[in-house]
Amino acid sequence: MQMIPVSSSDIRSVGYESQTLYVRFHSGGLYAYKGVPYSEYTALLNASSHGKYFAANIKNTYPYFKVS
Repeated sequence: MQMIPVSSSDIRSVGYESQTLYVRFHSGGLYAYKGVPYSEYTALLNASSHGKYFAANIKNTYPYFKVS
């Protein structure tokens, strides 16, 4: 899976595979968010503020776990 760098003060990069959104934060953690539709992933990539979009639409909506 390819991680795509984004311009955000909080998020370093994002990736997507098999309905799972992967988010690597500048703090160093990589998290996997399960059941995320591809359309949500593309909306995150196209958002004017990746951090705000993530907080409003993904963070408290989908189950997640820390990968590393």
